[in-house]
Amino acid sequence: MPTDQLDEVSRYVGGELPTLNKLGGSDWKNTKAKAKKAVKEIAAELVQLYAARQAAPGHPFGPDTPWQHELEDAFPFTETNDQLAAIDEVKADMERGVPMDRVICGDVGYGKTEIAVRAAFKAVQDGKQVAVLVPTTLLAQQHLNTFTERMRSFPVTIKGLSRFTNKTESDLILEQLAAGEVDIVIGTHRLLQTGIRYKDLGLVIVDEEQRFGVEHKEHIKALRTHVDVLTMSATPIPRTLEMSLAGIREMSTILTPPEDRHPILTYVGAYDDKQVGAAIRRELLRDGQVFYVHNRVSSIEKAARRIRELVPEARVVTAHGQMNEEKLEKIIQGFWENEYDVLVCTTIVETGLDISNANTLLVERGDLLGLAQLHQLRGRVGRGRERGYAYFLYPPEAPLTETAHDRLATIAQNTELGAGMAVAMKDLEIRGAGNILGAEQSGHIAGVGFDLYVRLVGEAVDAFRRHAGAEPAEDEELAEVRVDLPIDAHIPHDYVPGERLRLEAYRKIAAAPDTAGLDAVREELIDRYGQPPAPVNRLLAVAKFRHTCREAGVTEVAVQGTTIRFAPLPLLDSQMVRLKRLYPKAVYKAVTNTVSVPKPTEGPAGGRIGAPTLRDEELLDWCTKLLLQLTKKPASV
Repeated sequence: MPTDQLDEVSRYVGGELPTLNKLGGSDWKNTKAKAKKAVKEIAAELVQLYAARQAAPGHPFGPDTPWQHELEDAFPFTETNDQLAAIDEVKADMERGVPMDRVICGDVGYGKTEIAVRAAFKAVQDGKQVAVLVPTTLLAQQHLNTFTERMRSFPVTIKGLSRFTNKTESDLILEQLAAGEVDIVIGTHRLLQTGIRYKDLGLVIVDEEQRFGVEHKEHIKALRTHVDVLTMSATPIPRTLEMSLAGIREMSTILTPPEDRHPILTYVGAYDDKQVGAAIRRELLRDGQVFYVHNRVSSIEKAARRIRELVPEARVVTAHGQMNEEKLEKIIQGFWENEYDVLVCTTIVETGLDISNANTLLVERGDLLGLAQLHQLRGRVGRGRERGYAYFLYPPEAPLTETAHDRLATIAQNTELGAGMAVAMKDLEIRGAGNILGAEQSGHIAGVGFDLYVRLVGEAVDAFRRHAGAEPAEDEELAEVRVDLPIDAHIPHDYVPGERLRLEAYRKIAAAPDTAGLDAVREELIDRYGQPPAPVNRLLAVAKFRHTCREAGVTEVAVQGTTIRFAPLPLLDSQMVRLKRLYPKAVYKAVTNTVSVPKPTEGPAGGRIGAPTLRDEELLDWCTKLLLQLTKKPASV
């Protein structure tokens, strides 16, 4: 691959083996064209949604009040810089007149809830109502406790709405919501049911977005045109990643772990009774608690009995989603208050549960769970100052499937703090990019790979924006230009050390869309590596020449023997005359629209054969001049 076209190469992430196409054949072009067509429809939909949101009159929230400062000063921990930056971005979005749509990506336990608390409080200060949408009843209960605790000293009415809430109470809450007597409502999918009316809804907060299905998202999308939406996620789903890349949704990332946080020691291996017993005992010795995940309700009591036999001194209790509400709530509350040592449960504890005294997690059938689930479960431990331990076990007698092996290997490799994004990208690779904007997209992503697909969506969205929502022209895409001249243009190893950085620099130069983009790349190179040597300057000059060719409609400039060929370059009669006058030995073929000009030497253009040829820079200047002379209007030559 010529280095000046490295932007043509992208890594294939698609989940299955792609079909390979013959070089020079039309198969790849067709696959890409199909993906492009699908992408165009998506881009139109995205841009319409975006335009509707930009045009919709949002509510500009006022600046922070003294109460806001008081609430923020009462936060018992020190905020990380990323957390502060994310909070500032959210507030700035809320104060603008356009509805907010921001995604907060931060790993499990990185303080996303605090951002939600502050945003919700800010909305309530302006007399608006806030809906906090969470995937599980347990998390709803926990958020209710957190929000109530944080806003205890302020006159804010907070209610929870989940399947824990009995019928009479939920009817009352719904009436209060419609009358404007409830400021913040925290609930599960119940909040998305039809018939829920708000007096003045101003902000919707969606926690752990990856847990909501497409139809729930549609419901949220309908709200989205005129209220502010804040979404939080530890392992963002491909669709969210892609929408933030395409600039449809703003994204804040929290990468700094809270102080005193240690990476969780992760063990992946076959199940062994002795090891399970030892792990539980080790946790009990430091007065901690244990999560034991057994994801089958039918045999969960049997699993609990086995734990009681292995560690008779442990107080063991079970919890799963088919229990009645009061019992489940009582058990979780009891575990929270340290009345039990081991909680044998289903993946009901997966999202957001925050019990800082529980620092050992054992997952019995780790091979059956999804990657994001494994990562979320691991985030339940190691949330305090204590070191967390996570054991992902699989049955010793059954062979692992390839996918299960990949998932467990990924979880074992990505143990460092903040591995959520790496896990999300790997998940995308293992599962295939699947449904980015709806079920029908998966085939196209498998065809062209995720990287290229995202780039196509970005380009299509840009094109739509430039045309202010109108259908962009069919040939909007930048034409590929092949420049094949004997010029020494490359990035030397001693200028940019490290292969990855060099490839990145090549790609940036190749992908720059215009001269301004090239200047920005040059500035960045100078800033990072110092003044570029001659070969790099020549590489930039070749890239600039490609832009000149593209503007002139020329897609190929190549040396053929002793001539240089420009194609396609259709000439009018006046331009033909000019060509004959300036370059007497040039040949023009009207059938193929090609111009072949003898290679210049140091004498007059097209001089004697065997005379010394021009230096690299001069050759490029000569080609540029020839193009401009032949394509410019007579007056401007």
